[in-house]
Amino acid sequence: MPHDTPLLSILVIGFGLAFVFGAIAHRLRMPPLIGYLVAGILCGPFTPGFVGDSHIASELAEIGVILLMFGVGLHFSLADLLAVKWIAIPGAVVQIALATLMGMGLAWGFGWTWGEGFVYGLALSVASTVVLLKALQDRELVESPEGRIAVGWLIVEDLAMVLALVLLPAVAGLLGGKAPASAADTSLGITLLLTLGKVAAFIAFMLIVGRRFIPWLLEKIVWSGNRELFRLAVLAIALGVAYGAASLFGVSFALGAFFAGMVLAESPFSHRAAEESLPLRDAFSVLFFISVGMLFNPRVLVDDPWAVLGTVAVIVIGKSLAAYAIVLAFRHKQNTALTISASLAQIGEFSFILASLGLSLGLLPARGHALVIAGALISILINPLLFSVLDRFKARQTAEQPQEA
Repeated sequence: MPHDTPLLSILVIGFGLAFVFGAIAHRLRMPPLIGYLVAGILCGPFTPGFVGDSHIASELAEIGVILLMFGVGLHFSLADLLAVKWIAIPGAVVQIALATLMGMGLAWGFGWTWGEGFVYGLALSVASTVVLLKALQDRELVESPEGRIAVGWLIVEDLAMVLALVLLPAVAGLLGGKAPASAADTSLGITLLLTLGKVAAFIAFMLIVGRRFIPWLLEKIVWSGNRELFRLAVLAIALGVAYGAASLFGVSFALGAFFAGMVLAESPFSHRAAEESLPLRDAFSVLFFISVGMLFNPRVLVDDPWAVLGTVAVIVIGKSLAAYAIVLAFRHKQNTALTISASLAQIGEFSFILASLGLSLGLLPARGHALVIAGALISILINPLLFSVLDRFKARQTAEQPQEA
């Protein structure tokens, strides 16, 4: 039997270290995900000892994103999404624009070109799906009014980033980078129309075909009386729709999985589907945090501390204040504004993808790529602490209300 098994190694050692440091973090009354990130750093190439396969880890983490978004879709109907469109769409667009401008301002201070600053700022503008949803799920806020706004906001951000990933190669030459040969022959207008057409086609397909086929398929499996087949069907639907969305329509895995769950939510077996997929969602979300930790080079904290501090300030302070002001501008309550701002005060998976694409197109220096990863890791570490402070603030408000009455 061969001993070179990188997949088995990353699973065994990754989960083992995640358990140990997650337990230590819990013992210290800190969120376990901090322990998972530490486990990832120890599995990465920048620390001595075991070095896991980063490509395998990132693919396993992508499965976690798919399953997590699928679970959210199971509890988030189309009516809920449309109910928050008046704040989620303009709010996300304005927040992305403000965060991008803040990132461009910081990049200007580094002496970068405006194209490099644009990609850098864009990477700092989008929140992590996994971190946001895990924070909301831990507090049972996914189905609350602020939870629906946060998830709707996140979906709009994901759509914007899908569009950015498709358009970036086409406009790389205009931004001062190197455009791929395949994108050089296609005009910007045609690329934009094709992207929007693919997204619209996928949504139409899911609402017309998927809305009928997926609940019908699950009903047939339920009547077979085989629980194992039902669990397998749920997993196949989540992964299959996500993969098909990316392969056939050019839509992100996360967005495809979300629509699969949202369509399945109309089935009477949606609650059972959510329960069956929960253990897998938890396991693969741990792998996501391990994969993030593996990308982090601790030396950047010593070699470039002020740039790291500025990056974190844009993510944690700048984005939070922008989201807080936007939500209040739409006349929502202060607690809602605080929850949304805390939810968005971090970056994650889309930021890594954008930074890597920018690096390959010559639109982001290696220093910028390292700063994005450092900013993501630190903001993910800080985010649970922000929620803890918010929880205490809400509890204090609740305790003071009877006295005021």
